[in-house]
Amino acid sequence: MEHQLRHQCLIYEGSPSQKLPVLTALIQHKLREGYRCLYLNSTPMVAGLRSYLAAMDINVVSEIAKASLVLSSEPAFPDGGFDAGAMLLKLEDALDQALNDGYKGLWATGDITWEFGPEKDFGKLLEYEQGLDELFQKRPELCGICQYHRDTLPAEAMQHGLLSHPGIFINDTLSRINPQYLPAGFSPEHRATNQELDDAVNRLCGLKDRR
Repeated sequence: MEHQLRHQCLIYEGSPSQKLPVLTALIQHKLREGYRCLYLNSTPMVAGLRSYLAAMDINVVSEIAKASLVLSSEPAFPDGGFDAGAMLLKLEDALDQALNDGYKGLWATGDITWEFGPEKDFGKLLEYEQGLDELFQKRPELCGICQYHRDTLPAEAMQHGLLSHPGIFINDTLSRINPQYLPAGFSPEHRATNQELDDAVNRLCGLKDRR
C-alpha cells in the first residue's frame, strides 16, 4: 500500500490550470511534512502555481530561497530530446540532495508532455515509467505524481501511463489503487486490452474533483 500511495499518476483532460488548486493543497501538506517539493512544468503553469501558493499564504519567495520549494520550467534536456536513464539519475540525485539537506524526502510532480520536450518521442515512455517505478520501490523517501494530460498525449502514451503507476491521484485527499498497474518486467499484453485501457482513461478523465 505504501508504494501505491507514493507513486501515482494524475490522468485528466481539459485546462491544466484546473488541477492547480489540488496540487497546491498537496504541496502545502508536503512542505509541512518536511519534504522538499519539486514542480516541473511549462512557464505559464509554474507562474499559475506560484499564484495559488501565495493565495494559500505560503511565502513562495522564502520557500524557494531555502530550496524547500523548487519550481522549474527549464527543459530537462536542452537539445530537445529525452533520455530515460539520465532523467532517472537526475531524480535520484535530487532525492539524495534533499536528504543531505535535512529533508524527510523529495516529493515531485511533472507534466509528462513537458518532460519529454519538443521531440515528443513517447516511444520511450514505458521504459522511463517502469524505471521510475523501480526507483520508487527502492527509495521510500521518494513520492510524487506524474501528470498525464490527454489533450496533449497520444492514446498509447495514456495507456502506458495507466499501466505503469500503482496509484491514481484523484485529489489532495483521495487516491486509488490502480487495478491496471503492470509491474516492470511484464509486457502490456499480459494485462488489459487497449479498449479496456481506453475505457479506464475515459472514466478517469470524466471524474471531477471531489472533497
